[in-house]
Amino acid sequence: MARALTAFLKREAVPARKALQGALDPLGFKVVLDDDYIPLKSKGYIPCALDGEDAGFDLRFQEVEAEARAKYGLAEDAVGMAIRWGGDPREELAALAVLVALALDFGALVAEPGAAAPLAAEDLLAKARKAAQSV
Repeated sequence: MARALTAFLKREAVPARKALQGALDPLGFKVVLDDDYIPLKSKGYIPCALDGEDAGFDLRFQEVEAEARAKYGLAEDAVGMAIRWGGDPREELAALAVLVALALDFGALVAEPGAAAPLAAEDLLAKARKAAQSV
């Protein structure tokens, strides 16, 4: 799997930190999003704690091009949350946990770059569970 995925969601659905953390907690991955996360403004490395250890990922908010909106049936006001991680399994789990939370609780469509179709939330959750086994 690529080490980069994009979550597409309506601009008004982009969650605040508290709401996103509230969606992460029930997943059981013990990922805590740092207070540095600011919806639509954060750019770059977003620190997280994974069961008390450092973890995190790169986040970029981006406008969604017309081609992607048409391809995935996205609203005109859709925004992309491009998330990348390195080779550390903790980073992968933190990124995947956030993507799962976005998909399940905020209606995000999550896709690999250039993919013909988005990933199902259940498939993302399975990938996150698999990543959790490597931590």
